[in-house]
Amino acid sequence: MVTIKLLIVSGAIYYIYWHFKGDKKIDFDQIKGYFDLKTLLILTAFSSVNWILEIFKWRHLVSSFKEISFLEAMEQSLGSLTASIFTPNRIGEYGAKALYFPKENTKQIVLLNFIGNSSQMLITTIFGVVGFSLISFSLFQFVSVWMLVGIITVGILAIYLFRNIEVYGFSIKKLVLKIVDFNYEFHRNNLWFSMVRYLVFCSQFLILLLIFDIDIAIDILIGTIFTMYFLASIIPTIHFLDVAVKGSVALFLFSQLGVDDWKIASIISIMWIFNLVLPLLVGSVFVLNFKPSRK
Repeated sequence: MVTIKLLIVSGAIYYIYWHFKGDKKIDFDQIKGYFDLKTLLILTAFSSVNWILEIFKWRHLVSSFKEISFLEAMEQSLGSLTASIFTPNRIGEYGAKALYFPKENTKQIVLLNFIGNSSQMLITTIFGVVGFSLISFSLFQFVSVWMLVGIITVGILAIYLFRNIEVYGFSIKKLVLKIVDFNYEFHRNNLWFSMVRYLVFCSQFLILLLIFDIDIAIDILIGTIFTMYFLASIIPTIHFLDVAVKGSVALFLFSQLGVDDWKIASIISIMWIFNLVLPLLVGSVFVLNFKPSRK
């Protein structure tokens, strides 16, 4: 167990080092003129609110069968983040969170984590469609809204066709039946946490665009941010490469607006530092102190 803990933490630290060593687009001497103490405090406040909302959201989900403290929810959220950093689409988070609970609660924890992630994806999709609609006609003549409608339609059709296929005892049909078993208030609060969290990190991105003196209409900037997060979220990736995926999508979209590549690359990296690196370091402490509830 000690070896596994050290491997996880060492991998997380190397990931941070690898990013800074490998990213040639970022010139810290070039961007430091845009920052002062007030700006750093504002960015820190947004990131703190972002993760506090995620922790309260997980605490709310678990409260469906057990009450846990804010500190326990924090340990489980940030510890599982660190443990899942090298897994595709953070799938390792499911197993990592389950280790904090008795074996008989494993399926319940997997389901709750799925509900939490799905609600975040639902919010990202809804706002993504809104964002795509805002910018498609004025900026991307080669992309039609009907193309987006077609992609969503194909996704819904695929879910319908494969609804009865089971994987490890789970199927889409069974998942839907289990999800609707929860009451209205449970789902309402879960979606509320997801929506507010989404708006927090989108606002943080928008503030960074304004800090870097990007003079474009606010509605276009907001639409592009919504579209960027939606497109990045539907691309399968290993979580530690997430910054590269978001960076590529952001560079493509904002280049259509005439924004300098180095500014977008810098903003993506700053978002990455505040919203992933700092929680990752805290999560590493929880991983080192982790004691599973079962063998």
